[in-house]
Amino acid sequence: MRVSLLVPAAGRGERLGLGVPKALVRVRGRTLLEWALRRFPGVDEVLVALPPGIEAPSGLGARFLEGGRTRQESVHRLLQEATGELVLVHDAARPFVVPEAVERVLAAARRTGAAVPAIPVPDTLVEGEAAYGRVLDRARLRLVQTPQGFSRTLLLAAHRAARTEGRVATDDAQLVRALGRPVALVPGDRRMFKVTYPEDLALLAALLQAEADERA
Repeated sequence: MRVSLLVPAAGRGERLGLGVPKALVRVRGRTLLEWALRRFPGVDEVLVALPPGIEAPSGLGARFLEGGRTRQESVHRLLQEATGELVLVHDAARPFVVPEAVERVLAAARRTGAAVPAIPVPDTLVEGEAAYGRVLDRARLRLVQTPQGFSRTLLLAAHRAARTEGRVATDDAQLVRALGRPVALVPGDRRMFKVTYPEDLALLAALLQAEADERA
């Protein structure tokens, strides 16, 4: 099956406080987008949504589109241009991609039509903001990551239904579940964490340095 990689990278990254789109923040000489794109196996085309007015980077082997007002809008635009039977949707904010995890997602998506990587929750979880509330059973919970893999026709149907019904979700798997379709969970990898806050950039730099040291 032909595979399209879709990267919604139109977020402004305001919580990082650096004044540039998150995908274009540099760590160890490369942007987060560059780090993410260099690690994907078995991909036939790459489509990236950038913020309006941002010049497309060169040399990445990707096709660039103008993103929407939200992540969901950006993914829908990318889906309409994709040609693969399978699509991987990945956040540029997760620049440390583990190829083995990608392969697990692809294998499950080929079998089931929808699959996402997920990892166990290591910490105690409670409800509440100012007070220690009800403790949630972390054994039954998972942290969902990207890339998420889908049949392109299935995900496009899920996005179209969401637009018709005014449904908003934080990831694409939620839209597929809203159609009543199952989404397989496969083992993710803790190294594929999401860069959200300034301290996350230091963690990424350390991880990349450790990888470079191992290969030296």
